[in-house]
Amino acid sequence: MNHLTAITLLGACLAGALSSVPQAALAQQASTNGPAPLNTLTTAERAAGWRLLFDGKTTAGWRGWKMDSMPSGWQVVDGTLKRVKPAADIITTEKFRNFELSLEWNIAKNGNSGIFYRASEDDDAIYWSAPEMQVLDDAGHPDGQSRLTAAGADYGLYPSPVGVVKPVGQWNLVRIVVNGSHVEHWLNGVKVVEYELGSPDWEAKVKASKFASHAHYGRNAEGYIGLQEHEYPVAFRNIKIRVLP
Repeated sequence: MNHLTAITLLGACLAGALSSVPQAALAQQASTNGPAPLNTLTTAERAAGWRLLFDGKTTAGWRGWKMDSMPSGWQVVDGTLKRVKPAADIITTEKFRNFELSLEWNIAKNGNSGIFYRASEDDDAIYWSAPEMQVLDDAGHPDGQSRLTAAGADYGLYPSPVGVVKPVGQWNLVRIVVNGSHVEHWLNGVKVVEYELGSPDWEAKVKASKFASHAHYGRNAEGYIGLQEHEYPVAFRNIKIRVLP
């Protein structure tokens, strides 16, 4: 193999490796001069169709679940959307069907929260309609004792692997892909959950779960993105979405 051929092959390998990294994660790492500005989009992200769901300054675009306004327990603190006192679950004012969602979360010691998708307001709790990516202090909260309810899991149905979530005080990067019936959960650059809504495997798991008697669970063709109030301080930032065809 001559020198030119070797360089060409190396370049191709590097390009392939980069293409497999989630776009939002790449954007977070793009700056070599320090962290990227919070709650902003790069030129490449805009060109790819990404937009912000949180501007880092206001709660515009969000409201309480089954509410017309934003509960006061959620506030903008240092560029984060933070649950600071007892509140309610919150949702986007817009519904989404197929999308790629990226955000970061940081939870308090022993904390519990979650990220809902395709949520509706048809039942008496948001989790009766919306699948949930668990947000958790695995080391401190009892739910961390089961992978079905640990950080990154599709709550109660599909487990996440151990050792991916970062400890309390550190930011965790999330990517959720919902495209038709296909769902992926990514945590800190690792695909931790993948499943098909409505598949025989999914139907069997739902039937055996606490969601079995709730007709809307996981069956909405579109719905809200939601963030869970679960008694603990939790902060979210860099909340971005890219609508898929």
